[in-house]
Amino acid sequence: MFRRTKSETATTVPAEPQAKPGGKGRPTPTRKEAEAARKATFKQPRNRKEAAAVRREKVRIERAKMQDAMRTGDDRYLPAAEKGPVRRFARDYVDARWSVMEFALPVLLVVSLVGVVFSAQFLWLAGAVNLLFLVMILAIAADWFLLTWGLKRAAARKFPNDPLKGLGFYAVRRTMQMRRWRMPKPMVKRGEKPS
Repeated sequence: MFRRTKSETATTVPAEPQAKPGGKGRPTPTRKEAEAARKATFKQPRNRKEAAAVRREKVRIERAKMQDAMRTGDDRYLPAAEKGPVRRFARDYVDARWSVMEFALPVLLVVSLVGVVFSAQFLWLAGAVNLLFLVMILAIAADWFLLTWGLKRAAARKFPNDPLKGLGFYAVRRTMQMRRWRMPKPMVKRGEKPS
């Protein structure tokens, strides 16, 4: 009389568990997750002094990455002024050529020292020093013009859609440094064509 038939039991589908009205709405974290979250709260700085130490450590790590990128040329960690394919092309263009500006400072320093030390003994030396200064300044101006003109032409051909503003001054600033002290380090040899 109160017996179930087999067809009734086969058709009944178990109901999906309903969320309790006052439940938390997410599964309970495992013990491993709970302990990791608890330990993470201990790692956070508790006062200003600890927060400053954490900040200093982060800055030190970023600076180390940037210094390494300056040596290797890794574009990801370079400063914003050095990033991008256009700037890399400009660096390669500068590093591949010989430049008067690169040697201007040492030459002018030697010439001025010679002029100061020996001009009292040799009167003609003062005139020669002044003439050499004038020649060096004219050579620097010509080198500056040829560098910026050639670089902008080559960059406009290679990167027609990229902005080239400030590229000439960037190249001149790099050229004024001696090759061994340039940062990022030169990636091409002299006479090699920039990529």
